[in-house]
This record gives sequence, structure tokens and C-alpha cells, in this order.
Amino acid sequence: MKHKILLMAFAVILLSACKKVLEPQPDNLRTIDQMYTDVNFAQGFLNSAYRYIPSYYDNTEIATDDAVTNQLTHGFLQMAQGSWTVNNNPVSVWNQSYEAMQYLNLFLQNSDKVKWAMDPEAAKLFNVRMRGEAFGLRGLFLYFLLRNHGGVGSNGQLLGVPIVTTYQDAKSNFNLPRASFDDCVKQIYKDLDSAEEYLPVEYNDISNATQIPERFKKYTQNYETYNRVMGVYPRLLFNGLIAKAFRARTALLAASPAFTNVSNTAAWANAAEYAGRVIDYKGGVGALPSTGVTYYANTSEIDGLGNGANTPETIWRDNLATGDSGQESQHFPPSLFGSGLMNPTQNLVDAFPMANGYPIGHASANYNASSPFANRDPRLGKYIIYDGATAGVSNTVIKTGSASGTDDGIGVRSTSSRTGYYMRKRLRMDVNRNPVSITGKNHINPRIRYTEMYLAYAEAANEAWGPTGTGTRTYSAYDVIKAIRKRALGLNTDPYLEECKADVAKMRELIRNERRLELSFESFRFWDLRRWKVDLAKLNETAKGLNVSVSLTTPFNVETRSFQNYMIYGPIPNSEVLKYSQLLQNQGWK
Repeated sequence: MKHKILLMAFAVILLSACKKVLEPQPDNLRTIDQMYTDVNFAQGFLNSAYRYIPSYYDNTEIATDDAVTNQLTHGFLQMAQGSWTVNNNPVSVWNQSYEAMQYLNLFLQNSDKVKWAMDPEAAKLFNVRMRGEAFGLRGLFLYFLLRNHGGVGSNGQLLGVPIVTTYQDAKSNFNLPRASFDDCVKQIYKDLDSAEEYLPVEYNDISNATQIPERFKKYTQNYETYNRVMGVYPRLLFNGLIAKAFRARTALLAASPAFTNVSNTAAWANAAEYAGRVIDYKGGVGALPSTGVTYYANTSEIDGLGNGANTPETIWRDNLATGDSGQESQHFPPSLFGSGLMNPTQNLVDAFPMANGYPIGHASANYNASSPFANRDPRLGKYIIYDGATAGVSNTVIKTGSASGTDDGIGVRSTSSRTGYYMRKRLRMDVNRNPVSITGKNHINPRIRYTEMYLAYAEAANEAWGPTGTGTRTYSAYDVIKAIRKRALGLNTDPYLEECKADVAKMRELIRNERRLELSFESFRFWDLRRWKVDLAKLNETAKGLNVSVSLTTPFNVETRSFQNYMIYGPIPNSEVLKYSQLLQNQGWK
């Protein structure tokens, strides 16, 4: 921790000390004082923090019941099979998060002294905006640290991580104890409060001074100045809506069973309230984006993006990947010149209901095991390539059976599926990976989607007030899930939903399953299973596949899991625990 966090300190403080020794100062050495007159140098500290934001598509599904990989040396595969230790933690965000917060804390301690623009009104507004970004990002990194490393410590208490809100130099005390989980949540909220105060909800140009938000009028009354700083130019940067979404994420995590504790003041009602604010901003339940199911492949929406704008489904996204085919190269079947990296499991396929909305095991489902893909939830065909499905620019028929006679068959090549399935979600079927004529397309890489917020509200509202309770809003968990399933299934009547709405436990199961489907392959499942504190049998559910032949479909076991009970919480890096006596490890990790 010390070596990583001191990296910035050595780079700036110690190099700054060289000024007394080297005459003249080398051009390539910068001091903190230079922040005040060089706005690019100053903003560089803030921009550096953005580079540490965890990837939205991290492929942790490989370590869950939703997927396996054909890359047998993959870190997540090995982690799921017993190699997850305090010294080998592929899901650690410890070092990069604290490094990012070093940049942010240095920025926050010095930004008031920076001459951001010649125009004094614009200068003040630039400082306000960038301080808002810094506070918001600091809350973001603390959220990821809490999710990935918070847990019950070796002292039996529910702990978070060390809270660091000041820049640490070579003289700082790095032997810091972990703050309580509750204190970490409160610190996240505090930083997000500042972000919402300093930032507009979204970055948009305005046409006259009356449209300047009230809290910014003390800085400028000139709408052109406002547009210069808070208009469309900084789109894709942290804004007030993103702060609202991370508040909802934090509240949902804190209210979850894994973190239920007398020392934790979080409540499901808080999570519902915060997610509800995002839904209200969008326009309510009826504003659930109609194209959200296929956000990754809505070609007209994606190809029409410009000026940092978002699609209707997107709250926040990364820069548009233009002319790209990286995802397809990784995940297309080998017949489409891909590496078939992510192999969905039969476990996940079985979670998709029938087209009538009933789970496949329900008496009213009309499921036929000999024709397993017929009359299924349309999302199955949109998210997963199964035997007989078509894919790619030429609508190639993909045959996944081990005796299919194609490279796409189970285990035929190192790039073939191990389960009989390939991932379709995240991929554009108009990408061509043929080496003769590789053609990439624009890809949207989200950081937060509206559907996540709707699902967060449904989960929290059901726990707080029951399936049909509304709390402080005008809509219930039932209303939200009804809208999500109608969008996906096209049902005007949903008899299975009606069956669930009188029972909190049945509605909980349905909501969790909808979350599993809607957010599949978006890096949620690994942490959802843990915050729900599912039993060990569920964590270690054997990943299954399906071998399809002309006359037979044969389920088979693909891969076992080797998690332990204590692995609902991630570990603190062992190197940090060994160095710092006050830094306690989570229970069970040695």
C-alpha cells in the first residue's frame, strides 16, 4: 500500500526537492506550485483518476454459475477452482483505487489556487466543476473498495477500508485502521453530496441565463460562460446524475444481507429512495427505455452518437469505441474467427423463462426438454448463441454439438465452447472478423445503465414495503418488474408475476432472476451472489453445459467451484496486512 500510494508523493514532492539541488531545474520535473499556472498540468491529476475506474465488462461471470471460459489458465477460472487467496486476488481494486484517490486528494488540496481561466467567472466555475468531479470520483473509488474488500474483520466487526481524504506524502502515517463499514458508507454519501452540489445533473448547453441552475448563479449570470464550463463539452465526465446512481448502488450494497449488522445503519428504504430519485429523473416507470434490452447492438442509436451524448438507456459511458472489433475477436465462435472466450452455462440458460413468463420448471411453462430453445424468453436469443442459432454478418448457422463437424462444437478446438453456448450480448453481429476483410463497428461501453437503477429499486422496495408497497413513491417493485418483463417478453398479461406479487419471498426470487438476466455478462453476478449471502452450495453450483445432436440433447457437468463460506467477502491484500499492524484481515482469509 505504502509503495503504491507514495508513488505520487515521490513523483511530486521528492522531485520538487530536487529543485534545491539541481540548477537550473530540468524541464521534465514538475512541482506542485506549477499546478497554479499550468491548467493542463493541474487537470492532469484529475484526469489520471479517471483511468483507474474499474472496467464495466470485467468477465467475472467466469467465476460464477453463469459462465466458464475456454482459456484454462484464466485467473477467474483458477480463482473459482480454489486459487483465490490473500496473495492471488484477481478482483482486488486496492492499489489502483488508493492511487486514484491520491491524485484526487492532491487535486482537491490545490485546485483553489489554480488560475483556471483568464475570465474570473469561468475560472471559478471551472474550479467548482472539477472539484465536483473529484469528490464524485473519490466516492466512486471508495464504493468499489467497500464492495470488493469490505467485510467482517478478524475482530468480528463489520469493517470497511481505511478512509483517506487527504494527500499522503512521505511523512504521512500509512498504518491506518479500517474504518467501520457504516463510516465508509457515510463518507461515500458525503463525497457524493459535494459532487451533486458542485455539478449539474447532466452536461447540456442552455440558451439563456434564466436556465442557469440556481446554485451556479453566484458564479456567473452569463449563459455562454455557463455553457463553456457546464455545457456539452465535458460530457462523459462525472456529473450529478452519476452521483445519484452511485448513491443508489452504495445503498443497495449496504442494505444487503451480507452487510446486515447492528453497526450498519443502512436500510432497504434508503436504497429504494435513492434509486427512485434516478427513476423519477428519467420520467418514472413508464420511461424505462424501450430499447434497453439490446443497448449494445442498437446500431442506429450507437452509430448516431455525437458530442458525448448518451443513448436513452445510458446514464454514463466510456468513450465510444469507433471501428472496433475487440469484443467480437474475444467472444465470437471460431467459425466467425473469434476466440469464444465466454461460454454461458446451462445454469444461466435455464434461468430464462418461457415466452409466457413462467420458469421452465413451472407446471404451466409447457417446456419441452427435447426442444429446449423453442418458445423461450426472447432475451435468450439476444444474449446467448445456442445450437442452431445464426450469428455474424452472413447469419452463419452455429452448430455447437461435439459431433457437429464444425469448429464451434464443444471442445473441438481450444477456442471452441466448453458448454455448447457462446455469448451474444455485448457483441455486434455486423462486425466481420474474417482476416481477409476485418470490419469493426462502433461500440458503446457503459458504466451505468438505467435498467440497473430500475432493478435496484425493485429489489429494495420489495424488501422495504413488499411487492406492491410504494413507500414515498407512486410505484412499487411489482410495477417496475411488470414494466421490465413487458419490455422483454411483450406480455400484456403476466400470470406468473401476478402469482408472485402476494409473496415477498417469491417476488424476491423473481427480482433476483430478472436482475441476473437483464444484467448478464455485465459483471454483476459475482458480487450479487455475495451481497445476497447465498449459501455455499449456490456459490459452488457446478457449471453445466448441453451437448446437442440430431436426436438427443445431453446435459453434462463442465466445471466445479471451490469457494469457502468466508469468501462472500474479498480479502485485504496480504502484503498490506503484513506491513501495517492496524490493518485487519477479513475473517477466514489467511
